[in-house]
Amino acid sequence: MTGVTLEVLALALVPAVLWGFAPIFDKRGMAAGGGSVQASLVVVVVDSLLYWLVIAVRHGRTAFSGLSLEVFVTFAFAGVVGTAIGRITIFVGVDRVGASINSAILSTRPLFATLIALVFLGEPLGPVTGVGIVVLVAGLSILTVATGGDLGGWQPRALLWPLAAAATFAVANVSRRYGMLAGSISALEAVAINETAGLVVLLAYAIATGPRAVLDRPPESYRYFLGSGLVTTVAMLSLMAALGLDDGRIAIVDPLVATAPLFTILFAAVFLRDLERVTRGVVSGGVLVVVGAALITI
Repeated sequence: MTGVTLEVLALALVPAVLWGFAPIFDKRGMAAGGGSVQASLVVVVVDSLLYWLVIAVRHGRTAFSGLSLEVFVTFAFAGVVGTAIGRITIFVGVDRVGASINSAILSTRPLFATLIALVFLGEPLGPVTGVGIVVLVAGLSILTVATGGDLGGWQPRALLWPLAAAATFAVANVSRRYGMLAGSISALEAVAINETAGLVVLLAYAIATGPRAVLDRPPESYRYFLGSGLVTTVAMLSLMAALGLDDGRIAIVDPLVATAPLFTILFAAVFLRDLERVTRGVVSGGVLVVVGAALITI
């Protein structure tokens, strides 16, 4: 941690804590009768509006002045994959297996990102990465046989939902990395394009499948998803702020943010006692997944 300021550490821990708490809102919203598309729409509408508001205040007419078509398409693609498809699979996962287990499995994202980089970018796998993969897989194995999560029970195949979410986020993050390197664009502008593209796709899907069937949900569920959207907005801005600092290295920031599942397990044990159980197997598996993801990232 030498040379790392407390400001970076604090800014990186903020999204870890907030993204650890967001699944609590998500689980409550789903339990109140909410749906995955509805939840995704509410969250993306909230953060998109706030991002565009900040851009209007900070940049005004100078916003997106250096934007190229290639960079725009890159972040739009990331929004379709990560924000639209990824968010839907997240909410289905929270509903099927529970907030604690879903959040832990989402931390497998670095594994998918590493495999994508290996295949398409030719990046080699180092020994630490190999150890991280072994530890991460061990954590997944423990979670598969753990008797925790949703009180209604779940089948091992339901883990495919959070794994699919992790894979979509990995594809989106590789695309975002390429976009940031390919042109001159601020992190805030990139996030705005990303979320807006996802919002367009979600709205199109809702219209095609029948808006009432998607959005005609109990009012209480909307309140929970609104809370999730506000938490997500602050978490993302804090993450971007941490990465924007001189000493905000990925090797420091990303592992700290990846501790979010540990906070989710803690919050679930306190706030979701009537909906899911947190067992020793869930805690052990979650810790191993986080450690494995951190090793892969580093």
